[in-house]
Amino acid sequence: VQLVEFGGGLVQAGGSLRLSCAASGFTLDDYAIAWFRQAPGKEREGVSFSGRSDGSTYYADSVKGRFTISRDNAKNMVYLQMNSLKPEDTAVYYCAARFSSGSTWGDPRPYDYWGQGTQVTVSS
Repeated sequence: VQLVEFGGGLVQAGGSLRLSCAASGFTLDDYAIAWFRQAPGKEREGVSFSGRSDGSTYYADSVKGRFTISRDNAKNMVYLQMNSLKPEDTAVYYCAARFSSGSTWGDPRPYDYWGQGTQVTVSS
């Protein structure tokens, strides 16, 4: 089982990046997927969530209207389109998958699988 993120990098404020997460070793359809991020000295926080069967999506207030999560189950891929980036979006971004349901999507504890993370740096 593996999740691999890519697409991070350095971008100026106001710019865009598209993160990708490739899943292998499990069937993506069966799992809810989320993007988390962690900045130095801060706790890991939920950024966005995609439900496994009902098409539900959720976003942290700080990224609402700027970020869009999507998934292609046939390709076992998850994406995070990030627009209008701000310096405070600078963090390591992780994708995570969980089989269970019912808990708060932004709580990292129920997630079964995690990627290694990709760095996003937004310069002012």
